[in-house]
Order: sequence, then C-alpha cells, then structure tokens
Amino acid sequence: MSQFWSIYIIAIVVLNLVGCAILLLVNLKMTPEEARNETTGHSFDGIQERNQPLPRWWLFLFVGTLIFSVVYLVLYPGLGRFGGLLNWSSVTQWEEEVALVEKRTEPLFEQFAKVPVDELHQYPEARDVGGRLFANNCAICHGSDARGAKGYPNLTDDDWLYGGSADAILTSITQGRNGMMPPMAAAIGGTDEAVHDMALYVQSLSRPDMTSDPQVAAAVERAKPKFAACAACHGQDATGNQALGAPNLTDGIWLHGARVEDIETTIRQGRNSHMPKHEGVLSDERLHVLAAYVYGLSRSDEE
Repeated sequence: MSQFWSIYIIAIVVLNLVGCAILLLVNLKMTPEEARNETTGHSFDGIQERNQPLPRWWLFLFVGTLIFSVVYLVLYPGLGRFGGLLNWSSVTQWEEEVALVEKRTEPLFEQFAKVPVDELHQYPEARDVGGRLFANNCAICHGSDARGAKGYPNLTDDDWLYGGSADAILTSITQGRNGMMPPMAAAIGGTDEAVHDMALYVQSLSRPDMTSDPQVAAAVERAKPKFAACAACHGQDATGNQALGAPNLTDGIWLHGARVEDIETTIRQGRNSHMPKHEGVLSDERLHVLAAYVYGLSRSDEE
C-alpha cells in the first residue's frame, strides 16, 4: 500500500470516529426538558414531531462501541499501513495454526512414509487422509470424484498419460507435468479436407465400426499414410508414449473431447496442458500419502 492511500484510509477512519463522537456528545448534552421544547419542524394532523434524545442505556452502548473501536485500531491493523501494537496479521495466525497442525500430525505422516506408495493405498486411515489432501489440492481440477472433466484427466480409469506406476504418479504430483501437442494441420496437408480425414481416422482407431460407411472408409484410407507425421509421438500403432505424455488413441478415452469437431480442433490448434507441481506446497510425507490415494483410485475394484 502506498503512503498516499495509507494516509487517505487513516483520515477516513479518524473522521468517521470523530463524527460519531460529536453526534454522541450532542445527544449526551441534551436534557429531556430541552427535547420536549424542541421539534423537528414536522407536524401532521396537529401532531408535532419532537427531537427526543436516545435513551441513556442505548446512548452508552454507542459510546462503548466507539471506545472499543479506538482500542481495536490501536492494537490491530486497520489504520492504513499501521500494523497495530500487537503486530497481528491473518497470515501470521494462519502460519501458526498450520505449524500447530503439522506438529500434531507429524508422527502419523512419519508412519505412513515408511510404507511404499503401492501398499499404503490399502490402509483405510491413509485413504481417509489422502482423500482430504486430494479434496483440498486436486479436486478443483479433477473433480471431487476424481473423474476429471474436459481437459482434466480422469484418475479412476487406469488410463495414464505419464504412467500409472507408484513412482510415475508421485513424480507427476511432485514435479508437475507440461503436455504439449503442436498444431499438425500443415504436416498432414494443410487443407480442411485433410484435417477432417485425419480426425475421422483417429476416431476410427477406437471405433472400427465407423468404416462400414463408405465415405468414412475412404477418408480413413486417405489419412492413414499421413498418420506417419503423428506416429513420432503416438507410435505407429497409435497406442501413445507415456515418456512424452502422448495419449493412447485406440482406447476410446478422450481428454479434450471425442467428437470429430473436437479432434479437428486438436489437430489444427494443438493442445497445451499444465499440471502444477506440488513440491513446496505439501511436505514430502503428505505427497507420499496423496500419491498413494491417487494410485488406489483406479485399483479400488481390485480389492
């Protein structure tokens, strides 16, 4: 906050407090006899509106709140850049509360850290803790049920861009991931027809029944030789490459949409996906538990 705005806020607060004090002082000085003789100037049907002061008990409540306001502003932040004599801040309080919780839960996470990720997901208590970590840190993108959304992977279906092993999941959470597919329209011919043909070809990889339509079959045949430009990442068999984060195009699972229009957009414009790293956000022990929870999401049916 700049010095100007700090002074501005202090001035507004002080003027309001002074104005309230003057108003209360005026009410305090007015006696009941003076009030009976003073009117507001409003009258109707022979009835005069008098300027009665506040009841004394009500007036002293206002005085008390005014005194409380002054004491509060001296002790706590509220006057521009002045932090108060107690040097309190919400950030400091939050850090103290976090430190207290971490101290209390440290023994539990130390026990969890001794168990491998691919075993820890079987512990009910670890799953409960991991579920809360997931809700606080991951659900905003992957959903509360971890089934994802358009552009955000489903973590329950055992289809992994970078691998579903315990180590791969822990690496994804800890270090984050940056996925990038470049625009490929120019590489396959550059025309709308070429893009449409390739979209149909890619769609047919998981839906071979589409080729029963002669027009679709012709488009697939035209696009098939051009898929070599895509095979560098997705593989000759189109099953993907987890080392690059290139998805499997044959399993019918689509991150950015399964419609022909969605696939055409991907081919024309490419895609950029970012999974933020959680290293530094969560401790190593919490990352360990969170990885175990995610690891177990697609294996719940096996238990």
